[in-house]
Amino acid sequence: MKRKRKLGSLFISLILVVNLLTVCFYTELSTAADMKSPDLNGDKVVNMSDVILIATVFGAVSGDGKYKSSYDINGDGAINMSDVIIVATSFNKTVNDPTPTNGPTPTQTKKDEPNLTGDIIFSVPSKTFQNQISVTLSTNIANAQIRYTTNGSVPNNSSTLYSSALTFTKTTQLRAQVFVNGAASGKMGTALYIASSINTKHDVPVIIIDDYGAGKPVKDTYKDCAIMVMEPTNNELSLLQTPTIATRGGIHLRGQSSANFEKAPYKIELRDNEDNDAKYKLLGLGTDGDWALLSPYPDKTLIRNSLAYTLGEDMGLQAPGWRHCEVYLNTDNQPLSADDYQGVYLLVETPEIQKNRLDIAKLKPEDITEPNITGGYLMQFNMMAAEAPLIKGNGWSDLELTEPQDANSQQIAWITNYIQKTHNAIHSTNPSNATTGYPAYIDVDSFVNFIITNELAREADSYMRSTRIYKDRDKKLMAGPLWDYDLGYDCFVMGGFGGGFGGGTTSTIEGWQFQPMAMFPGMGGTTCDWYYTLMKDTSFQSKISARWQELRRGPLSNANLSARVKQLSSPLNNAAKRNFQKWNILNTSQIGGFGTQTTQTWEQQLTILENFLLKRAAWLDTSGWKPTTTTNPGGGWGGF
Repeated sequence: MKRKRKLGSLFISLILVVNLLTVCFYTELSTAADMKSPDLNGDKVVNMSDVILIATVFGAVSGDGKYKSSYDINGDGAINMSDVIIVATSFNKTVNDPTPTNGPTPTQTKKDEPNLTGDIIFSVPSKTFQNQISVTLSTNIANAQIRYTTNGSVPNNSSTLYSSALTFTKTTQLRAQVFVNGAASGKMGTALYIASSINTKHDVPVIIIDDYGAGKPVKDTYKDCAIMVMEPTNNELSLLQTPTIATRGGIHLRGQSSANFEKAPYKIELRDNEDNDAKYKLLGLGTDGDWALLSPYPDKTLIRNSLAYTLGEDMGLQAPGWRHCEVYLNTDNQPLSADDYQGVYLLVETPEIQKNRLDIAKLKPEDITEPNITGGYLMQFNMMAAEAPLIKGNGWSDLELTEPQDANSQQIAWITNYIQKTHNAIHSTNPSNATTGYPAYIDVDSFVNFIITNELAREADSYMRSTRIYKDRDKKLMAGPLWDYDLGYDCFVMGGFGGGFGGGTTSTIEGWQFQPMAMFPGMGGTTCDWYYTLMKDTSFQSKISARWQELRRGPLSNANLSARVKQLSSPLNNAAKRNFQKWNILNTSQIGGFGTQTTQTWEQQLTILENFLLKRAAWLDTSGWKPTTTTNPGGGWGGF
């Protein structure tokens, strides 16, 4: 009752502040370019719903389980009165920017981005072209010769000597180097020219990838490619416009079951002239050279992953930056054509320890004693797919140490010991004890939020694959970052796999996702039973029940859930039509080996998603957040 009275008093105080400031400052809000929108629930207007949302996390600071970066409007690391004032001064104002808060507006800034041109002056910058393109080369270096290649190799003093304009009719990587008296001088330069037979118009960002006729990407091995990013102006772009970014790169197939999809997911890396990572700010996301292109294929709404990331971030969880885009992938030796269109993808920041992504301490080889050895570590449970180095102990399996990949024996031993202590504490006779139980080792709030995210989504691989945890220096174990949710939110029907895995039409609206995997050891129970075990603890049950009720008054209210679906899908209205012209699968059940929802239109797929969210949330309202005692509680993989 004390907490309720405290929150109620705070809420009343915030309302008074809003009313006062609204009267005094009823003007349009002018904010810095990097300031987040005060429209916290995405309903296009700043109103009392946003005040309620900010009240639920008022006073939280970065690192808290309750902190939500999207609510930290001014980005000062705390949700405080400064953010309330911003909401108040924009109260009752309409917000016209449809871009989600975690899908930043793209930037045109080129400062500190890699320079591929070096000391070569290309008369035509990197771009797409139709029919043919002519390029001349020059340099400001005196007494110089220029030698060049068109096959991707580094020019040397035996390469072709430049003498006159070069004409290209197919995709070309033009690399040139200045030579003085036979010796290389200055920096090598590269320009990329992608041949195209089309000039299609789009209203969302486009990424064009051309691998110089090397064939379809394969698993684990990068193929050289040219990568160009196009961004719309006034909701329109042309495939022949000047690219925002043009860079050398590599591409390979990624994923487990999804690697077999016709519409496949990829990993791309951006490269400089020395084949090192070229760090670009793609589509307004954090600067980096490694990216994933996730392919919504069984997910016919196209937004399930972005929905999970957005809701998770609202709860205070770590989630990758993302942006919807359309992709062209040309793998033959012909100009880009309509057949190379791959549909709507999700450009996603790959989880890694660095400032623009997972901002925790980086371990160095010399960090072999406490406190330095205590972090940071990024890990994931990945059933039957974990890669070395592995963290092995008693009570779990398939725990992959993602970073640092070059961890030494002392560091692996330290984190293994910490994970073992965590496991033992979760399974102890008094698990909620503050000094001997799980609260001594895990950030309880983050695990609460993580389980809520997974239980609302009911994603097939929850708790056993792509289930990440991380540990910062001198801090407790955290759940996240979020990753794989494209098969959640009622994507499956008829048992999920092949229409019969798990047998029949068990509803995913009722039951628990954490429970089935623990009950069936062959299906993930031996990978990690932490979440199921935590949910059997009455103290943890109380925390998650209270947190759920709090979220239902804020970002997970019915109104906000519906608004999120609309907010994420609206910018894709035209792109979705193009996607399903390419992939005519809306009314096809078996997609990529999965039994999926069938409809006549994309809009009907969105309705299925929204209805599931509301019905699932209603069931969770009445669940008490307690494991069931039935032998088949529903859930698992597609109703298992």
